[in-house]
Amino acid sequence: MNCKLNIIAAVAKNRAIGYKNNLLYHLPDDMKHFKALTSGHTVIMGRRTFDSLPKGALPNRRNIVLSRSTRSLPDCEVFATLDDALKACKPDEEVFIIGGESVYRQAIGLADRLYLTEIDDVPQNYDTLFPPYDEWKQDAIEHHPADEHHAVGFDFVTYVKDYSKISSSSSSSESSKTGN
Repeated sequence: MNCKLNIIAAVAKNRAIGYKNNLLYHLPDDMKHFKALTSGHTVIMGRRTFDSLPKGALPNRRNIVLSRSTRSLPDCEVFATLDDALKACKPDEEVFIIGGESVYRQAIGLADRLYLTEIDDVPQNYDTLFPPYDEWKQDAIEHHPADEHHAVGFDFVTYVKDYSKISSSSSSSESSKTGN
């Protein structure tokens, strides 16, 4: 896999991400953030995530849908497996996994970055969870407190792999300083 693989999701404190094939929260700033990050790039999603999109394929993106039963969808490429989809991506192509739960589980060990909107809330109803990501290191954070515009507080958080937790033979914990 030569592409740059990213995962993007909105997660509650308990890692909940959805209920009955719908997002748990409708945050306009999160939608703008999602659009800004993914526009002009490739998005990969499961069939149920595609079905949840109100207008079908997302504009200004290469849409890839994973499905073992459907062969074609309007304005999308369809692959049976995540592996097949990733093989169809070009070297250095920016790819975003956008859901759902099983695709996140398959991709989290392969991803280079996580772009998470961490919501300061625990929903009463949920039926899907984001996989654990405690082996990832926070790289950047942007706070959005609850206020008259936001019913709940949330943070835009970027994570990178924390190789010190994955491999005990890391040469230097200082070598991962960001160059921003």
